[in-house]
Amino acid sequence: MKKKSLLFLLIALLSFGLVLAACSGGGEETEGEGDGSGSEEETGTSEEEAAENEEAAGEPQDGGSITAAMYSAPGGQFNPIFYEDAYEANVLDFTHEALVAQDDELEFIPELASEWEFNDDQTELTYTLEEGVTWHDGEEFTAEDVVFTYTSIADPEYVNSGGVRIDYVNKLVGFEEYQSGEADELEGVQADGDYTVTFTFSEPNVTGLFNTSFPIIPEHIFGDVAVEDMPEHSASINAGEVIGTGPFQLSDMQDGEQYILDKHEDYWQGEPHLDRIQWQVIDQEIMTGMFDNGELDLVKDPGGVPKADKETVEGMDNIVTFEMQDLGYQYLGFKHHHGSDDSPTDSDSWEPNEKVQDKQVRQAIAHAINRQGMIDGLMYESGAVLNAPFPEASWAFNADAVNEYEYSEEKANELLDEAGYEDTNDDGIRENPDGEEFELNLDYPTGNAVREQAAPIIQENLEAVGLKVNLRNPREAAAHFEEVEKNDTDWDMYLAGWSLSSGDPDPSGIHKSDAAYNYLRWENEESDQLIEEAMKAPDAFETEYREEKYAEWAQLFSEELPEIPLYSENNVFAHNANLHGITRKPHTIVDNSHEWWLNQE
Repeated sequence: MKKKSLLFLLIALLSFGLVLAACSGGGEETEGEGDGSGSEEETGTSEEEAAENEEAAGEPQDGGSITAAMYSAPGGQFNPIFYEDAYEANVLDFTHEALVAQDDELEFIPELASEWEFNDDQTELTYTLEEGVTWHDGEEFTAEDVVFTYTSIADPEYVNSGGVRIDYVNKLVGFEEYQSGEADELEGVQADGDYTVTFTFSEPNVTGLFNTSFPIIPEHIFGDVAVEDMPEHSASINAGEVIGTGPFQLSDMQDGEQYILDKHEDYWQGEPHLDRIQWQVIDQEIMTGMFDNGELDLVKDPGGVPKADKETVEGMDNIVTFEMQDLGYQYLGFKHHHGSDDSPTDSDSWEPNEKVQDKQVRQAIAHAINRQGMIDGLMYESGAVLNAPFPEASWAFNADAVNEYEYSEEKANELLDEAGYEDTNDDGIRENPDGEEFELNLDYPTGNAVREQAAPIIQENLEAVGLKVNLRNPREAAAHFEEVEKNDTDWDMYLAGWSLSSGDPDPSGIHKSDAAYNYLRWENEESDQLIEEAMKAPDAFETEYREEKYAEWAQLFSEELPEIPLYSENNVFAHNANLHGITRKPHTIVDNSHEWWLNQE
């Protein structure tokens, strides 16, 4: 297919998935993927108890359906290469698959690929694919689907069409030439017959398996569709037309209310035991009543069981609960630059947002916010304060590498005074160094009760040190993140979440200057250099070297504070005690869902 030339944009990953555990990528910008070595808390049902319960349950039973809850509606994009939020990922995790998955140690394991092999210098990765895999419509899955997926992400039109997952392809040989329109094919991914595909990287790749772990889309469905038309194509948005290889297919939906997944009877790993999974969008407030009445079978991330309801749900005899450390975090972002929306990640078009340029102001804001109070009061002590974007669950976490920003109005006032922000007219509100009125806009989304409650607390904390905050009416999550990616706005601060990739804690996804999810519009040459050095072979093949580089980066981050990490929240998951086969992993419980079954006796 002939490619069109466009301005070349070298953009980094993600994913997520807002957060950033989600379908292979991060963030809530997603609310998205987790990282590293997440751990299970000693609350609810332990791993040992769960194993005993599974053994006592007996043989799996076929049939039945379950109802799962999420607290915000998916944005409506069910094409993996274009999805944006974790609620869409709640569907895609059941419908689509990648070449590799991860085990409970976060090691990569086969999925659509049966095996793989690197060459000696780690520049070439060859996969052998599973045979006999079929798409939901009965067509055979082949290497051409893999080539098509990665070629589509590298397409010149991909970024301008809303795609943000360039980091899965920008290390491939020939990416720049193909993405700029100078070449007609992507040299770095090639099929050899129906069941062999080879990825070739421009240099030794530390994260080769992760970079080739994105869910695959069907070439026979989208092959004749221009990439810029894919987001609105019926196979990306309509129930019954979204085609994957996963154990369930999106068969029906009432947009904003419920999403029906029916089993894929010819699923390549075996026909699923459950007939149907129904995702229902509900208010958090009614979740406990639905569990108690037997109307609900599963609550997972994002959100899980609200902390205020944890004790109540744990006391239900018909419900199994367990607590997992979240691999993501919530943050207060600063919009460092505004500008044109024509090429939003092109820093040449950015104009500084003078309100948030002074790092002393940002540091003062960090001291002024009572983050531990949020954890104690809103999360019932179930979380942790962060001073850099590596939750304790990540191997990149290093508490000694960062500055502590303890809650201190005295310290906040001192920093603001030093920066020249003073109350010149005795009205209790500080003016800027030029004596002009100073007000910060704060935007935040719905869909996360704790975050919604945190917004007015932040406003109150900042006004206590003389900073006027315009807390604006919240938008639904999808609308919020549609706005946050724009440059031509009057945004100053915003609330969001981000999840580290389960494949690697690389922070480039939202912090590298040219990253698609750099909604902060933060540009820092030293930060970019440290992030790149942490991924540079051959040194980066040693985890100790990468830990040192990420510690350096975390120290720089905590000094510059392009955003304020607020907290990492523990997730409480719950499911019907009669629902069996769920596997708990650090980054997901949605795994091997074809093995889930319901005791109907």
